[in-house]
Amino acid sequence: MNRFEYVRATTVADALRAKAADSRSRFIAGGTNLLDLMKYDVERPTTVVDISRLPLTDIEEGADGGLRIGALVSNSRLAYDERVQARFPLLSSAILAGASAQLRNAASTGGNLLQRTRCYYFYDTGTPCNKREPGTGCPAVEGVNRIHAILGTSDKCIATHPSDMCVALAALGATVHVEGPSGARDIPFAEFHRLPGDTPQVETTLKSDEIIVSVDLPAQDYGAHHTYLKLRDRQSYAFALVSVAAALKLDGGTVTEARIALGGVAHKPWRDESAEAALVGRTAGVDSFAAVADQILAPAVGRSENGFKIGLARKAIIRALSQAAAGTPQSQVDKRVQ
Repeated sequence: MNRFEYVRATTVADALRAKAADSRSRFIAGGTNLLDLMKYDVERPTTVVDISRLPLTDIEEGADGGLRIGALVSNSRLAYDERVQARFPLLSSAILAGASAQLRNAASTGGNLLQRTRCYYFYDTGTPCNKREPGTGCPAVEGVNRIHAILGTSDKCIATHPSDMCVALAALGATVHVEGPSGARDIPFAEFHRLPGDTPQVETTLKSDEIIVSVDLPAQDYGAHHTYLKLRDRQSYAFALVSVAAALKLDGGTVTEARIALGGVAHKPWRDESAEAALVGRTAGVDSFAAVADQILAPAVGRSENGFKIGLARKAIIRALSQAAAGTPQSQVDKRVQ
C-alpha cells in the first residue's frame, strides 16, 4: 500500500473542499471496497478524505410519501429499518442477499453505489485492463470470463457491476441526490451507472468533484408482490452470477405494472422498460414471464465461458416473476432455490 495523507471532514462543505484540494484524493466511509483496491495497488490515492463523520446517517420520510436515505446509513441499518422492511421489502431482501453481516455493518449506502467491478483482471495489476489503465486492452474478452457480462458490453470491457442493493434500487426507480461545487442535483438511478462503451474507466455520471448525500425512494413500494432472487456459486457469500429484482402489481391474475432489474449480467443494473411494458395487461403466468425473459435477453451475447448465463438468466427471470406473482419472495435466510 502506498503512503497517503489522511483528512477527516465533518461537513459536506469540508469534504468537497478537501476533495478539490487534491485531484488524486478519494472519499472513504466504510472502506469495504476502497481498502481492498488500495491493498491490491489498483487505487493509489494521495489523500484519503474520511467522510464517516458527516451528518448523512438519517432515514427520513420524503415529501411524496417515500423515504430519503442518508448516504452514510449502513447497509445493515437500512435492511432492518422497520419502514424499509414494511414498505420496501424488495430493497431489504436485496441488501441481505449481499456480502456478510460484518461487511453490511461497515458498508454505506453511498459507497454501495460506487463499488468497482470484481473482474479478475481489474484486480491483477500484472495484466492489462482498460478500466484500470485505459487503452491497454481487455483480456477478459477472450480469457477467463465465466462471471462476466452478457448484456451491454463493448470490446473494451465486459465486467459486471457487483452490487445487490443497486439492482433493487434500479427496480424501485430511486433517485441519487448529489452535491458539488456547482450546487446540488438529482440523478435518476437508471442514469447513475454507465455502460462501458469506449470509456469503461468512467463508471458513473457522478462528477469527480461531487459527493453522494442521499438516495430517494419513491412512494410506490410493490410490497405485496416482489422478490430478490440471487443465483451464485455458493450459498454463504458470493457475488451473483445472475440476480433478479422483480416487483408486480396485479388486478386479479392480470399484470397492471411490472418492474424487473437484473444483476450480474451487465456493467450496471440492467432494466428494460419496454419489456416491463409488454408484460402489462398479460396474465401473470409462466408463458407471459417466459416471453418477457426472451425479450430482455434478446440482445445477450455469451463469450467462451459465460454463455450459460443466458439460459440461467431466462430461468431466473421466470422464477422471480413467479415468486413475485405468488407473493412468496425468496428467503435470504434459506437461500436454496427449489
